[in-house]
Amino acid sequence: MNKKPIIIDTDPGIDDAVALAIALHDKTLDVRLITTVHGNVSLEKVTRNALKLLHFFNKDVPVAAGSDRPLLRDVIDASEVHGESGMDGYEFAAPGNILLKDEHAVNAMYKEIMESKEKITLVPIGPLTNIALLIRLYPEVVKEIKEIVLMGGSTSRGNASPAAEFNILADPEAAKIVFQSSVPIVMLGLNIGDKAKIYNEDSKKIKDLNQTGRMIHDLFQHYRGGTMETGLTMYDSTAIGYLSKPDMYQVAEAYVDVEVTGQLTMGATIVDLEHQFEQQSNAKVAVDLDDQAFKHWLINSLARCN
Repeated sequence: MNKKPIIIDTDPGIDDAVALAIALHDKTLDVRLITTVHGNVSLEKVTRNALKLLHFFNKDVPVAAGSDRPLLRDVIDASEVHGESGMDGYEFAAPGNILLKDEHAVNAMYKEIMESKEKITLVPIGPLTNIALLIRLYPEVVKEIKEIVLMGGSTSRGNASPAAEFNILADPEAAKIVFQSSVPIVMLGLNIGDKAKIYNEDSKKIKDLNQTGRMIHDLFQHYRGGTMETGLTMYDSTAIGYLSKPDMYQVAEAYVDVEVTGQLTMGATIVDLEHQFEQQSNAKVAVDLDDQAFKHWLINSLARCN
């Protein structure tokens, strides 16, 4: 079986840690590079978290640190959801910097994409600053990207504001650039993440799987993306799930744009599922998820970790 080459752009983050655990152990995926971006916590912290996870999993995937702030706006973070470190709840061993590349994430992505014999899929599960810079600095890369499978946006309401999902609100101008590029896009939004939930009984099962399960269970105790009673939302794993098992999802072609001027709606993703704007579709948007199939997939995937 040919593995699907991917680059994960991330801001770990507890749900990012789950997504990375699954992706790094998925036999159908070839994680070529992990790039980091400001988001859940600072760039320095998320980069260190990515290195901690790779050390924990004993995986030799190169890491490149990227943008420490949005293109135009002030930094926001989600430390109230993920803890001060971004991955509160588990004591990781000090990772060292042997996997950290001495170049900006955008340049590292460009080289990996242009030198690859097959087209690479980009998997951004944080703010889209790095991806937007890649597209603007190196426009020739656009036709060499297979697709962008992103976690972000929403077909309805937001979680960082009444109208906006966090990853998009963290850099709305970057998101607008990405959606206006001609790269094929698959959008996994809040509407899907809100169906991708893990409950207390699931967390107990995960704890008993292996050392990865124990680590994730401990992180879950400090994760504020929901509760054990109402369900912890596995937003970022929905992007990995789409790559691994797309038949769990129902998708629709739509035109998507991002609000960058609205005082109350900044960062909102406008998803025209009814084609009212009469614009050509620029994304496949996930509109439904088989939640039981997703839970089964997630737990079985974590069982394959070390």
